[in-house]
Amino acid sequence: MLLPEPSVPGADLPVRAVLPATVDAVRSRGTAVLVAPPGSGKTSLLPLALGDALGGTVLVAEPRRLATRAAAARLAMLVGEPLGRRIGYAMRGERSGGTGLSVEVVTTGLLVRRLQQDPELPGVTAIVIDECHERHLDADLLLALLVDVRANLREDLAVVATSATADTRRLSRALGADDPAPVITASAALFDVATEWAPPPLPTPLLPGGRVDPRLLDHVAAVVRRALTENDGDILVFVPGEAEIGGVTRRLAGLNVLPLFGRQSKAEQERALAPSAVRRVVVTTSVAESSLTVPGVRVVVDAGLAREPRTDQSRGLGTLVTCRVSRSSADQRAGRAGREAPGRVYRCWSATDHARLDEHAAPEIAVADLAAFALDLAAWGAPAGAGLTLLEAPPAPAMTAATELLRRIDALDDDGRITERGRRMRAIGAHPRLARALLDGSPRVGADRAREIVAMLSDDSVRTVGDDLPARWRALRRGDDRGATSRWREETRRLGRGTTHGDPSGGRAGRAGRAGPGEHGVPDDLAVGIVAGLAYPDRIARARGTGSATYQMSGGTGAALDPRSPLRNAPWLAIAVADRAPGRADARIRAAAPIDETTARDVAGDLVSTTDQIRWDDGRIVTRRVEALGAIVLGDVPLANPDRLLVQAAVRDGIRRSGLSVLRWSEAARALRERLAFCHAHLGAPWPAVDDEALLADLDAWLGTELAAVRGSRDLAGIDVASALRRLLPWPAAARFDELAPERLQVPSGSAIRLAYDGVEPPVLAVKLQEVFGWTAAPAVADGRVPVVLHLLSPAGRPVAITSDLASFWRQGYPGVRADLRGRYPRHPWPEDPLAALPTKRVKPRR
Repeated sequence: MLLPEPSVPGADLPVRAVLPATVDAVRSRGTAVLVAPPGSGKTSLLPLALGDALGGTVLVAEPRRLATRAAAARLAMLVGEPLGRRIGYAMRGERSGGTGLSVEVVTTGLLVRRLQQDPELPGVTAIVIDECHERHLDADLLLALLVDVRANLREDLAVVATSATADTRRLSRALGADDPAPVITASAALFDVATEWAPPPLPTPLLPGGRVDPRLLDHVAAVVRRALTENDGDILVFVPGEAEIGGVTRRLAGLNVLPLFGRQSKAEQERALAPSAVRRVVVTTSVAESSLTVPGVRVVVDAGLAREPRTDQSRGLGTLVTCRVSRSSADQRAGRAGREAPGRVYRCWSATDHARLDEHAAPEIAVADLAAFALDLAAWGAPAGAGLTLLEAPPAPAMTAATELLRRIDALDDDGRITERGRRMRAIGAHPRLARALLDGSPRVGADRAREIVAMLSDDSVRTVGDDLPARWRALRRGDDRGATSRWREETRRLGRGTTHGDPSGGRAGRAGRAGPGEHGVPDDLAVGIVAGLAYPDRIARARGTGSATYQMSGGTGAALDPRSPLRNAPWLAIAVADRAPGRADARIRAAAPIDETTARDVAGDLVSTTDQIRWDDGRIVTRRVEALGAIVLGDVPLANPDRLLVQAAVRDGIRRSGLSVLRWSEAARALRERLAFCHAHLGAPWPAVDDEALLADLDAWLGTELAAVRGSRDLAGIDVASALRRLLPWPAAARFDELAPERLQVPSGSAIRLAYDGVEPPVLAVKLQEVFGWTAAPAVADGRVPVVLHLLSPAGRPVAITSDLASFWRQGYPGVRADLRGRYPRHPWPEDPLAALPTKRVKPRR
């Protein structure tokens, strides 16, 4: 019997009432969703109930290491046994208990790896995926893999997903496919939590670049002191990260303050989670939002901020972004105050601001780097998630970027299947970039040194402890920060266990603590640059000038060092961490190592290319042979004999970008184009369109011959555009071109007057009035479809009438014109009957 009697302290919680229904659903359907608020007992009582009902081993998957260890300890306490007997836990690099456990609490990522190694999970009867509402990437993947296992390998394997929010429709459908999984809802927690709104006087808690305003930390500390005077019990304070934990702790000097965060040692975490007879303030991050009870807490002070990962897919840069919490996260945090007694939450924002918060945080799959996720999918045999029931499809740009990266480092083949090298990378248990650096760095710098450097790069703190990576490595070796050095050494040992086949040389090199030149003839500082460059070849960077603090990265983005950085004079850098704040042109370099050009060419060899660049530049053809490392130009020289086809392509591109105005349009060319446009508008096919868009889209059809000889703007100016345009005349219809759109029309006086065309508009014939005496109707063109517009001119060449209805003009308009002008132009004829008069372009002789 695992589930304790209700009389056992901590065993009579709200979820207990729905355990029978949950167990019945699991027995009959194999899946269920349990919805229960924080503090209701779903993490502690459900696994024990399933263990009693199903036997075998029940696995509980937790999203965080801290929650994994704490949940196992609480389960062991409830059954009255030490950890490792029937209740155990496992995470990367740490385990309690062996085989035959009744309940094992594991990190979600570790369970994904176990599934990859043995999808049947022998001996396991049920799996609880805890805190599914948080939408961690590993949890989404685990859920999809388990649904696949139940459908194809083990229909008997029970899966229960737990959530603290009622938004479970998608979760239920994912677990149940065509028959959604039953949803069981537990009542609210036993104790109420009162809310106090305590907004700071400053208008915003964040400064440009996402930095937390120090005045907010002043305010949080002041609210903590206020809460101590207004309430009993311990206080749990939520801030976004470790730096803010330190800031609040310093501001509360003199109080019993304990930090609690994910990278602490086990002893430090246990100290913060253990009951205390002395009143205390525990300052933590989002790690304490769920699956965790901090004994004695009656008050929560929430700064209202969280730190979440974001990835700029276009630049390949990842960062941690400080942002406002969602309403669901704020509720989770507040619930910490009501787990053991009525409590109170002080929210460092206003009720109005609370209404503007997002309902839920973005799922990690929508914002994260998906390289490791994509490698896991390929290892499962489902490239890009094909055939798996994911709660949410990964964004196409992020998935494409991840797949391209994995192909570049030979982890996937061209069909998206995992390679043998990709399986070795997965076995290492690090991000694929770092796994690649370890595999390829070992022959260059020695396996031991490669592991040490990768272990350093794996730690999130690498972005916050100064930008000089070699200096960071030396500090870890010396043990300047004992906790950091302990974590680094453990990760180095774990990488050693994961790389049994990871050292192609088969030998050992570079011992911890070594300084100066290492084995393989590579100095230690350069070894850091080699490994970092292998992990992030797209972040190899060269200074933009001697002594410059700004760099050009091979991936195309600019990057800048802090002006006080010890790396400032390095001409080349291997950048491990860089992030780009909104509104900044250059990324900020957070961690890098100096290298040289030879090293850059070595570690980013697949980015080195030599290309002939032939381009149009402001009216001239520029031809160069360019050697580049990605976006970094290493050198270029003029091309003596450029490829003629490439030259023609550059000219075409130049004309398309600059427009047709780069050609010399003679009057004849313009007139021909207008006549062609007229035919296209009024007659349609086969007469072609000759607007800018059409001509630019089909340059070769009419200008191809001339383009072959172009070398610059002078050659363009010599092109006979009118002759080129005539190639567009459609045959045999072109034989009637001068009939359909005549260039000139003969008028009654015998003159051949040029018609003015303007595309779709009817053509205009500007003619002196005396030359059309006797014309009874205006002529028409385009097979008589379009009447010509007559601009009838005075003897001085000024329009006196515009008409297409000549007969009406003679009757109604001409008498007025005659009366107005015959006195001013007496030498020109102004007959009373223009239809009977002789047309003329001459004047009367002087007497």
